[in-house]
Amino acid sequence: MQKHLLEEEHIMFRDMVQEFIKKEVTPYYEQWEKDGKVSKELWLKAGAQGMLCMDFPEEYGGLGIKDFRYNAIVTEEFSKACASGVGFFLHNDITAPYCMEYFTEDQKKRFMPKIASGEMITAIAMTEPGAGSDLAGIKATAVKQGDHYLLNGAKTFITNGIMSDLVIVAARTDSSSTNHKGISLLLVEEGMPGFTRGKNLDKIGMKAQDTAEMFFEDVKVPVENLLGEEGRGFYHLMNNLPQERLSLAASAIGAIEGALSQTIQYCKDRKAFGKSIGSFQNSKFKLAEMHTEATILRNFIDSCIIELNAGTLTNEKAAMVKYWASDIQCKIMDQCLQLHGGYGYMTEYPIARYYVDSRVQKIYGGTNEIMKEIIGRSLGF
Repeated sequence: MQKHLLEEEHIMFRDMVQEFIKKEVTPYYEQWEKDGKVSKELWLKAGAQGMLCMDFPEEYGGLGIKDFRYNAIVTEEFSKACASGVGFFLHNDITAPYCMEYFTEDQKKRFMPKIASGEMITAIAMTEPGAGSDLAGIKATAVKQGDHYLLNGAKTFITNGIMSDLVIVAARTDSSSTNHKGISLLLVEEGMPGFTRGKNLDKIGMKAQDTAEMFFEDVKVPVENLLGEEGRGFYHLMNNLPQERLSLAASAIGAIEGALSQTIQYCKDRKAFGKSIGSFQNSKFKLAEMHTEATILRNFIDSCIIELNAGTLTNEKAAMVKYWASDIQCKIMDQCLQLHGGYGYMTEYPIARYYVDSRVQKIYGGTNEIMKEIIGRSLGF
């Protein structure tokens, strides 16, 4: 975020996050890309530094601060460092709000301290092989049988899918319903019989992010693991979408600023025909355009963060910032790679990772086509 929108505490927090990345992430990230996941120790270290679930009450291990500026700092700094494979953003910005809003007192005591410390990594399982952006098409079922739900179904493209210890699973608890009604959220814990994971999916980017399939075969989920109200799962999911989509936009601007900074330096250092390539009119104009677009986007995102904190960010504006940020991100990454020439196509240069990591931004969190549909509906169509 822009400095004038941050208080001294935020600036100190950002300095701490930057130092954490420099010491605990950057030296090991290449190996994590090969492993397909980060180390469990990283999560524990982040929890110890107060970088996880900052809005959790202090008695449950959080900082007791509900201020999305802290979340944005973590997301932006990791993206800026081209370490988008670290799944803190999903843990902090997407699953944590469900815990805050819908956990019972018993669930808070059982799970919150471990989630905040990094001992328990979270995931949310909505997407199915036949249901992506269309959440109303969920086929997984959870039949209530006395003191438990019998869960059956499959999920795919699940972030933190291999390492997660607690998974929020969307399933249909009303078999007579075929639309968004009758969907509930269940807390599935690692080790529950019948809960298995598929392979760590091989993606073109975000290699250090463990993304997996999940399978549920007659999993007995205790009724006390129901999250929120039975049959209201779809509405619970909708309530957090503005923050989820703003988080993706924060990731986009972080990556843009990181890649653009490196590209500007490359254009100063790289020589052609006896002078730096940045001094050529085409390069200079491209950099000027990207800098302008990044500045406009930064102001838009920061204004949305202020609105989210005030509770006034609408679904429509969240859709706008998500689609616009990810579109601009992919556009700028392509241009930055082009300015690197042949070296931009080499994986030893960070711009190559920025480029491949960015492409998914227009897909997950709701495709950009869905975002435009939401915006279009708000216009009365």
